[in-house]
Amino acid sequence: MGRTAFLIAGAAALGVLAGTITGYAIQYDREPTPLPPLAQQTMAGPKPQAMNETTTYRSINANRWDKADEDLAKKLVEVPGGTQNSESGAVSPDAFSADYFVDPADGLGPIGRHAKSIASARWSKNDRDFVEITLIRYRDRLGADDFYSGVVQYMPEKNYAGNNGKDFAGVPGDFGHMWISEVNEKPGYHPVRQGRVLVRRADIVMLLEWTNNRGDIDEKALVELAQRQMERL
Repeated sequence: MGRTAFLIAGAAALGVLAGTITGYAIQYDREPTPLPPLAQQTMAGPKPQAMNETTTYRSINANRWDKADEDLAKKLVEVPGGTQNSESGAVSPDAFSADYFVDPADGLGPIGRHAKSIASARWSKNDRDFVEITLIRYRDRLGADDFYSGVVQYMPEKNYAGNNGKDFAGVPGDFGHMWISEVNEKPGYHPVRQGRVLVRRADIVMLLEWTNNRGDIDEKALVELAQRQMERL
C-alpha cells in the first residue's frame, strides 16, 4: 500500500514537471508579444532652443522648469522702467545657492530638499542702487520657518548687517524683520550699504535686498517696495 502511494505520488510529480517543461518549450519557440503602445508617446513641454541673441538661460534649459515656478514668478513685482540689468523669472535651486550662500553646498542641500520653487527679480539704477527680490516657496511651513530663523540669527553679525534690525511694520511679530547695515568702507572703494527685508507668509519667504554703493539707503523706498511685493502675495 505504501509503495503504491509512493509510485502514484512520483508519477503525479513527473506529470507536473513534464507539463511545465512542455509549456516552457512552447513559449521558447514563440515570437515575443510586443507591449501595447503608450497612450502618450511624447511628453508635452517646450523644446530647448539653440543659443542666439534672443534666447535666455531659461529657454535653453526649458524642461528644467515646472508650472509651479511660473505661478510663483507671476507674483513678483514688476521691474520698474528706466532700470538696467533687469531680470525676472524662475530660478533653479543650484543657481540660487551659488548666488546667495558663501559656500553653495551649505544652501543647496536644504534648498534642494525643501524648496518647491524659487523666483527672483533684480535690477540696477544709475550704477548706484542694486535691488533683488527673491521669493522661495517651500513644501511646507516648517521649511519657510527654518530659512527665516536662520537669516534672523546671522544678520546681526559684523559681516552682515552688524545690528539687530527691527520688526517690519504691518507684519505679525516673528514673521517680518528689516535691517539697514552699517556702512562698509574700504580704501579705494565706494562706501557700500545694504537694506534687507525678510518676511515669511505661510510657506513662502520674501527676501528683499537693496544695495547702494554710495553708502545711502532710502529706508522709505525700501519699505514701500517690500510692502508692494507683500501685497502681491
